[in-house]
Amino acid sequence: MSEIIASPSTRRLAREQGIDIDALGEKLGRSTIGPEDITRGSKSGGAAPKAADATSYWNVDHSQYGPVNEEPMSRFAQVAANNLAAAQSLIPAVTHHDRADISMIESLRTSWKAEAAQRGVKLTALAFHVAALALALRAFPRFNASLSADGKVLVLKDYVHIGIAVDTPHGLMVPVIRDADTKGLWHIAAEITDLATRANARKVGPDEMGGASMTITNLGGIGGTAFTPIVNPPEVAILGITRSETVTIWEDDTPRPVPMVPLSLSYDHRVINGADAARFVTHYARLIADPRNMMI
Repeated sequence: MSEIIASPSTRRLAREQGIDIDALGEKLGRSTIGPEDITRGSKSGGAAPKAADATSYWNVDHSQYGPVNEEPMSRFAQVAANNLAAAQSLIPAVTHHDRADISMIESLRTSWKAEAAQRGVKLTALAFHVAALALALRAFPRFNASLSADGKVLVLKDYVHIGIAVDTPHGLMVPVIRDADTKGLWHIAAEITDLATRANARKVGPDEMGGASMTITNLGGIGGTAFTPIVNPPEVAILGITRSETVTIWEDDTPRPVPMVPLSLSYDHRVINGADAARFVTHYARLIADPRNMMI
């Protein structure tokens, strides 16, 4: 019996790669072998591992280490997982982080609270973000585009549709606000509430979930200071928002507390370079800081 210590999945991977695990242990001068040693050994000697062999890392009998329960993934979750994995592996994505002053937005929301109640509309900060993003996409048309499958053609869109990622009990859904650049804040706010409500009730149709120019994913109601959202193809960028915080801004020698919202823009580096991403977010932050610039 072999004296090499290795998990069953590691031994299976070694067999698939045609590697003698005992000889490998002797060569490395170790008595413990992990899956990374197998893949490294297959690259240095023998045939290169196939992409499908990566599944061996997940084919583990976890019950050998302790009690487990199994929960089947829904069909919806499986489709979403496959799409996210494909996007992450195919798109060379970079994330640019910044923040925006939301003093005026919060002031407007407070002063318009009575009007919001009268209209029966919940005016959230997200409505301002949708309006700002729509205008930013008009100002930076390369962000409102899609790359062809062969990477040879960039499709520039003459419409602005904003996807809103909604966290529902049955998985993430992304309903779309059509022609957001032509709609006012009250209209956008009402549409956000309607889409989010119907998404949670699984009453959003397929025709209401496709064709977005860019998606907003908002974790502000949960927490966090920054993250790296995955670009949702065929879009070339996605905007992540996290919980606002009070930041001290110095004006000469005088400190001033300012409510700021963190912004995380992930983008496809095949289409967008870092300088353009920085300019885009700077422009977007200016719109958020002074919402009078986006009133329709």
